Order: sequence, then structure tokens, then C-alpha cells
Amino acid sequence: MTSAVGALPLMAQQTRKGTPLDLQDYRPKSMLNVPETAVEKARFPVIDFHTHLTWEKAATPEQLLQVMDRRNIRTLVNVTGGFGDKLRQAIAKFDRAHSGRFLTFTEPAWKRANEPGYARMQADMVGEAKRDGARGLKVLKTLGLFLRDSAGKLVTVDDPRFDPMWDACGQLNLPVAIHVSDPAAFFKPVDRFNERFEELNNHPDWSFHGKDFPSNEQILAARDRVFARHPKTTFVALHGGNFSEDLGHVGRALDRFPNMHVDIAARIGEFGRQPYTSGKFFDKYQDRILFGTDATPNGVEYPQQLYGDLLYQIYYRFLETSDEYFDYAPAAVPPQGRWRIYGIGLSESVLRKVYHGNAARILSFQV
Repeated sequence: MTSAVGALPLMAQQTRKGTPLDLQDYRPKSMLNVPETAVEKARFPVIDFHTHLTWEKAATPEQLLQVMDRRNIRTLVNVTGGFGDKLRQAIAKFDRAHSGRFLTFTEPAWKRANEPGYARMQADMVGEAKRDGARGLKVLKTLGLFLRDSAGKLVTVDDPRFDPMWDACGQLNLPVAIHVSDPAAFFKPVDRFNERFEELNNHPDWSFHGKDFPSNEQILAARDRVFARHPKTTFVALHGGNFSEDLGHVGRALDRFPNMHVDIAARIGEFGRQPYTSGKFFDKYQDRILFGTDATPNGVEYPQQLYGDLLYQIYYRFLETSDEYFDYAPAAVPPQGRWRIYGIGLSESVLRKVYHGNAARILSFQV
């Protein structure tokens, strides 16, 4: 008589029989028969706090306005407006030509960070950007993951040379949209246990494992020290606080730092696969969560997924309905991981805050 243990190799061998199929060709169709809600237009006007409108191949303002009007988007915030002449051109093209429909953020001059006198110069540049019409500052993950000093060492998020810049933003009432890390899986080995294997296998340069990078936790700890040192500056920790896989961690940071907010950009794939935890999170921190997509809503394909106005319908479905098991991105293969999401059906009062109320308050902007 064969023991159960002895039978395992045979059972394992039997599971390998059948037609070979590459994972990249796998397109399973759900057999679930559950309600599906089409949400063509947001229930309330939307401020998308996190878009990129001045990147290569971005749409024209006129093209964007068509999408915005279809989806009830009041305002798009272009967080990557650059600085100097580039910033002034973006503000003229978007903000001033279409008053109230677009707002533009400035960015630090990272390439000058190792120059003598940079700290004061960067703070002065923030003041200049404010005078030119900028409505905030965007910090890319350049800080924490790519910016290096003259010796080639990574510059930490809490490096004191940036303190005058953070202070200037607080004094000028410019919110800081800050992205200093990436999904937790990007710091793990790219192997069969990594839930984002396909994404990282397609983009190996996105992996921070096995190099001289700090851990995700170390980067966020440095970020938190910045929040603590600059309590009068408003920070929006983008992408669900950069740790949407652990909303308990994000919640504890929000509890510690009254000047911290989060957006949901490019993370409904994470929020939506933990609907019970997310529902409680949105309820508790309803005054601190901003709507954002990380998108250019014109159907242009960027590295992670197709960003078009279909994406807005998915975001609205996640926030407004209790639908089950639906795609979190308009793509044939889920771009971040092979799972689906569930709606959290927010109340009207919370929806108003997330869709526009919180962003309007932070931006001193009238909807």
C-alpha cells in the first residue's frame, strides 16, 4: 500500500501533464455570475490630484477636456510641470488658457543637488515657481532611489540639504506631492514567489533587490523623519502612502503626522483586493485621502498600463459600487499582478471628500 507521502511525487507529476502554456499567454475568463455596474461618470465632480500632462506624447488641453467632461472631472493636477521656462510654458498652456481646469506643480532641480549653495538656491526656486503660478511641489522617487552624491552614494530622503525646500513649501502654502519608494515586491527577489514576477520580469530595471538600495522600510522611515521635522508643511504621500500593501503601516503614519495625506493613484489594485480593510481605512481617514490616477487620460500607453478615460470608469466603480471581482486596469493582462478587485461602496459624504473636497482644501481651490 502506498503511503500518502510516497504518493506525492506521482501526484505532482500528474499535475504537469496536459498542453504546455506560457504564462504570458494565459487569459482566464471568470465564470462568476455577479452584478456588474457601469459607472460612466463620477457621482460628484473630481479633482485628479495626480496626473502627468507635460510628458512626451501627452494629449493637448482640448483632447483632455473632452475626457474630463465625459467623466465629470473638474480639474487635473499636472504634478510634473518642471521648473523655470518649462514650468512657465506648462502654466501658460494649461492653467491660464483654461482657468480652473488644470493646475500645475513644480519640481526640484535634481541635477544641481550637488552644487555648492544648492539648499538655498532650491528654496528660492520654489518661491519663484509660486510667483509663476505653481500650486505645489512634486518629489519623484529620484529622491531615495536614484539621486546620488558626488561620490556615487545614494542621497537619503531626509538629507538636510532639502530642509530649506520643505520649509519654503510650508511658508508658501504649497503642498508637497511626494513619491519616494515603490511597491514592496520591487525590493524582493524576482522569483516564483514574487507576486509581481511578470511585471518585474518584463522590466528588470524596476527591481531594487540585491543592489545598494535601502529597503522600502528604511526609505519610508527617512521620509517620516522629514514629516516630523516640517510639521507646517503639507505632504501628500502618493500611491497610497507608498505602502498600500500594508494599510496598517500607512494608518500609523497618518496618526503620527497630522500634516500627512495620501492619494490612491495607481494603487486601486492594492486597495481593491483588500476591500474590508480598505473600507475601514477610507472611513477612518476620509479627510486625508485624495483621488488620483497617475494618468494621462488620452489612451497613450505608458510602461505600466493603458491610461485612458476607461481607467476613470474603473476607479469610479471601485469607489462607488460594491461590485465583486473586476479588473483594476484596462489591460488584457493585469499590469501589477494577476488578481482582481472589489468595490468599497463609499457613502456620499466620503465620496465628496475623496473626489474633490480634500484636494480643494489642500490646494486652496474652489470647486
